[in-house]
Amino acid sequence: MIAATIDHTLLAATATEADIRHLCAEAKQWHFAAACVNPLYVSLAAQVLRETPVRVCTVVGFPLGATTTAVKIAETIGALEDGAQEIDMVGALGLLKGRAFGRYRDDIAAVIEVARRFPGVTVKVILETGLLTREEKQMAARAAAEAGADFVKTSTGMNGGGATVEDVKLLRATVPDQVRVKASGGIRTLAQAQALLSAGADRLGTSAGVALAREERRRHAANPVRGIERDDAED
Repeated sequence: MIAATIDHTLLAATATEADIRHLCAEAKQWHFAAACVNPLYVSLAAQVLRETPVRVCTVVGFPLGATTTAVKIAETIGALEDGAQEIDMVGALGLLKGRAFGRYRDDIAAVIEVARRFPGVTVKVILETGLLTREEKQMAARAAAEAGADFVKTSTGMNGGGATVEDVKLLRATVPDQVRVKASGGIRTLAQAQALLSAGADRLGTSAGVALAREERRRHAANPVRGIERDDAED
């Protein structure tokens, strides 16, 4: 089922505690992989999702990636102490664009090193593919993999374009098999989500998770045999 691949996301600046509680309730109801919230609300999400399989995800260096490494480290430690289990960090795009690939990689590695002090933590590196050339996408993905990232992620959804099938295929072909791919940014339809998964994405970051899961359920109910075949194909 597509729900198991979704990071149910609410990163709006105007999000309230009530909004986060609602997001977490939906994540529990639909059995999403994670609920992704801003650092301010990690402790609340961890409280609401305690004793459920839904993981708590948050963002670091978001949305520009232009904070210092020391700030990213502090954000990461604070979030993990508050109960985060997954960190989606934005790489330092200016360093990448300036071809300072070693510094770009080291910024990522420093965050991952801190995260590894906490058991079971997943780190995803946001590349912001909509702002990168093909070569830069490949260099960024390789640097993230070398730094020890668990995932490379396409986009913040706030700068440039969102997830595309072409970018997911490129990232999947660039990183080793043990590094997974998260597609994020502008995912609104079930057909789009399924195309990204077929292209090689392992996770989907979207605020439209409930609509996608409902649409998949409706289609399965209308044609259960076909739905089972599609699930097997996606697995």
